[in-house]
Amino acid sequence: MIPIQHIHPMVVHFPIVILLMLAALDTVATLRGHTLTGRSGLGNASAGLAVLAGGAAILAFVFGDMALEVAEATGWRNEIAEIHETLGMITATVVGLWALVRGFMWFRPPVLGAWANWLISLVELGSAALVMATAYYGGQLVYELGVNVKHLL
Repeated sequence: MIPIQHIHPMVVHFPIVILLMLAALDTVATLRGHTLTGRSGLGNASAGLAVLAGGAAILAFVFGDMALEVAEATGWRNEIAEIHETLGMITATVVGLWALVRGFMWFRPPVLGAWANWLISLVELGSAALVMATAYYGGQLVYELGVNVKHLL
């Protein structure tokens, strides 16, 4: 059986990659003048990636919280972990809410102007920046501090 604290590092890469793909796809599509809402191929892919990113972000946060509890149960405490946890909660909330918005926009496509594509792209680029900041602190936890990592001698 996989220890609970090792599940977070396995699932956390999914929301990172999916959200970066979503931001890149929608930004390029916006620059080329395509519509991001509706039931076109691009609209389907964009909404689908947004919903996947939201679900994966929430899942990563849940398992990250469990991993932190395991680390704290062994007496480990660090300010970087608190920063990472706070950023993770904000990221999961923002991306989860964005998934709901994009899912609703797919289900009931609004009639929006070209400005909406720019707004969608900006929200996703901001979310990608938030995810990268969260990932930076997560990398510090693992690679610099060795949290929940078994060191081989």
